[in-house]
Amino acid sequence: MSLGGQVQAAGTQKRAVRLVLLHDVGGKVLALLPSDRLLNLAALWSLTGRRLQAVRREGVKRFFGQRGLQTEVGQRGLMQSLPLLIDQTLKEGSELSLSEYCTGFRFDWRYECGNEQQVTLGDISLQPATATVQQAPRGHSDVSAISSAVERFTALRVQQRLEDTLGLPALAPTTQQIIRLRSKPDAGVDELVQVVRLDPSLSAQVMSWAASPYYAAPGEVRSIDDAIIRVLGFDLVVNLALGIAMGKVLRVPEDQPSGTMPYWRQAVYAATLAEVLARKMPLQLRLKTGLAYLSGLLHNFGYLVLAHLFQPHFSLLSRYIEANPHLEPVLIEQQVLKVTRDQIGGWLLESWSLPSEVCAAIRQQQLDAPEGEAGSYARLLRLTVRLLRREGLADGPVEPIETELLQCLGLTTEQTEEAMSVLLSSRDNLNQLTHALSRERI
Repeated sequence: MSLGGQVQAAGTQKRAVRLVLLHDVGGKVLALLPSDRLLNLAALWSLTGRRLQAVRREGVKRFFGQRGLQTEVGQRGLMQSLPLLIDQTLKEGSELSLSEYCTGFRFDWRYECGNEQQVTLGDISLQPATATVQQAPRGHSDVSAISSAVERFTALRVQQRLEDTLGLPALAPTTQQIIRLRSKPDAGVDELVQVVRLDPSLSAQVMSWAASPYYAAPGEVRSIDDAIIRVLGFDLVVNLALGIAMGKVLRVPEDQPSGTMPYWRQAVYAATLAEVLARKMPLQLRLKTGLAYLSGLLHNFGYLVLAHLFQPHFSLLSRYIEANPHLEPVLIEQQVLKVTRDQIGGWLLESWSLPSEVCAAIRQQQLDAPEGEAGSYARLLRLTVRLLRREGLADGPVEPIETELLQCLGLTTEQTEEAMSVLLSSRDNLNQLTHALSRERI
């Protein structure tokens, strides 16, 4: 479904326009804006004096799925029955190709404002270019950007160390020990077993993972040693433990955009698919599967950091994401908060001394990643997320997978399809593993 640029139809050019169904206590409203632009809720609220929000996805599907709207008569009636908020870049008399992003509902309409129609014309959209995420140079640029974002919302100067200003919790001693093991080249299973045994909660989780149907361990798992040595292995236990430890530091936010994929389910899917894809890469390009798994598990960690750091404003961000599902969430974050989940997540994980490959992959997953191994982890994450979105297993707009992206990783379309088939065939078991990790309802 194409949503940008001009649409050619019957020898004339029709402007591609996005329909957004909004509501408040006063009723429903339709917003019309160029399909490649961001709906500016703040401007819309100021223009109307109403706190309009995007209708949740389920409601949108019911509304635009009405049988009467599938006919020309019903479509004309729709445009005459609801108040219209029209972006000022759309000129009266224009031929428009209207489409609703979530459902694919579309029809052609000529914009002619009649007396019987309640139309409000205003500057309700922004060019995506004004929200473009810039790749920061090396050094303290991320720290500066994050500090500026904090100052913007708190109106306070950052006078202490950034960690104190952000008020982020410290890592537990067990997690710090696991990070040290992860960075120690000659660390072995014996050392890991000792660390796990000292933490009852982690011990219980390791036993739960080993007993999960996904790993299909033969026989009964009788001890921590058995779980790590025979079933899970050193890398998997370390990476899972680190991922879950990060999740314990910060809570999954409650006021998320409607239709959001459960955080840990998306994380487990991304970790699993990234690992499977890494195994399919040619030997000369192949990435470390453990780091690929950890990158996938933590790829969206910055989302939790944003929710923690900008608590009073996270609800506003969620409403913007709901109203602009066609845009990358990081573009909306840049516009609303002036900092993105990738930027702040990569910085925080780096400050916690996680592997540099993982930090770089998370920071650069939406950017033009550099050449070499570090950039390859970022490209692997980008491919992983795009494949998951295509199947409705990750949040964000569905985008094409470029041939160049596959070539850089040494993968073919057939191999990505095989990897996705592996994931889908294990979906039930992965959901049970997610439940064991997060105790969230399946």
